Amino acid sequence: MTEIVFLTDIHGNTDAALSIFEREDPDMVLIGGDVTDLGQSLDGVIPFLDEIPAPTFVVPGNCDNREILQVFEASAAVSVHKKTFDMGDVTIAGLGGSNPSPFGTPFEHQEDEIAEMLSSMLSEMKKNRWNILLTHAPPYGVLDEVAPDVHVGCHSAAAVVREFDIICCGHIHEQRAVSELNGRICVNPGPAKEGNYAVIILDDENEPEIILKNIRDEVEQE
Repeated sequence: MTEIVFLTDIHGNTDAALSIFEREDPDMVLIGGDVTDLGQSLDGVIPFLDEIPAPTFVVPGNCDNREILQVFEASAAVSVHKKTFDMGDVTIAGLGGSNPSPFGTPFEHQEDEIAEMLSSMLSEMKKNRWNILLTHAPPYGVLDEVAPDVHVGCHSAAAVVREFDIICCGHIHEQRAVSELNGRICVNPGPAKEGNYAVIILDDENEPEIILKNIRDEVEQE
């Protein structure tokens, strides 16, 4: 069994993010971007990532400055933007930033660029027991509504969801949920800046179990 903590949209509130690990003892951690807020210094990123007590895999979000990739590389975390990484029976493919938004945020890509990134990763990706897409922006059509029937997700990501077992995304803070697209599980744990996160339990004998949590939830007594 593998237990994963997935968090995203920290927006500089690293205290809230780190308090998750006072409650959880995962085998690995996935971070889906927006580690910092718009215009925020990158000085606190390495201390934050280095304090996480489990192997950590991270991609940037659209609000992160592009220089954050160099900071990730200097930290104890593994930057998986445009890369794949195998850890036991789990393979992670990472896609940071977002498709274009109306706001012109620092880390955005055109859809054709995203399609090229995904194609390159898929050509190298090992087919494992569990293949996870760690992406900041959601695929188009799932966890991406900003108003009724107004979808802002990534078309290029939606086109490849069948290549994965689980899609871990964020970006749209209000879309905190576990859902499905084309038969694949999609999870947005909600913004970690508000104490939200997800626990993903992978067991060879069962379907993945995904639990949305918050640091203010009561701790279950064993």
